[in-house]
Amino acid sequence: METTSRAVVQAPATEGGPQSPSGRRTVDGYLRAPFPWYGLDEAFTGRRWLMQIGTAADGAVEHGSIGHGDEPSVRNEHVAGDEQDAKEKFAVVVTVAANPDRRSADGTGLLEATSVSSAAWLAGVGLLSFTWPGQMDHSLRDDWLEQQTETAWVLADDLDGEDWTTLSLPVDGVPTPFHYRESEFGWVLAGSTEQGVHLGAYGRGMSAYGLAFAVVKDIAAYA
Repeated sequence: METTSRAVVQAPATEGGPQSPSGRRTVDGYLRAPFPWYGLDEAFTGRRWLMQIGTAADGAVEHGSIGHGDEPSVRNEHVAGDEQDAKEKFAVVVTVAANPDRRSADGTGLLEATSVSSAAWLAGVGLLSFTWPGQMDHSLRDDWLEQQTETAWVLADDLDGEDWTTLSLPVDGVPTPFHYRESEFGWVLAGSTEQGVHLGAYGRGMSAYGLAFAVVKDIAAYA
């Protein structure tokens, strides 16, 4: 699959608590991106917040995430269906630059291409970073996360497979097809825009079917 490095993912949240502010990037990184950022459109009136950006080997910004709603904590089987689960309603939008194979800035090699599958994988791993089976010992979580990350990679590499369905959602007001799947952890979707970027999204507690995406007019306002 053509994608960004699998080593560049969002840092997992602290177990049992919200993601540490020190784990997020400042708005400066977002402002360096040569592509437009996407979030939910103006119909969403809740809280919006910056998460992390991902860069290529030469430091160029390649992707990043913006959160909407409640800042999620790590969810496990012990909270499924209870009051905490009901309170955590969030959607995260991942913007990925649509880049072909290209030379690195120093001319020493090629940078990997990005695709809709890149957005699907980043969204899938992002959702996993806020998930942890409650019956599992803490010491085994890294092994579990590695296995699930590999599964997300395989699923993202087969967007036409039976694990995905098609969902049409507005992007800048234009109906746009997305690949969509649900799991016990939440939902994931991925598609492309006419603005030269791919979009991924994931969430829990907020239905994906009612979402719409739009270019962020002022990314600094999210800081």
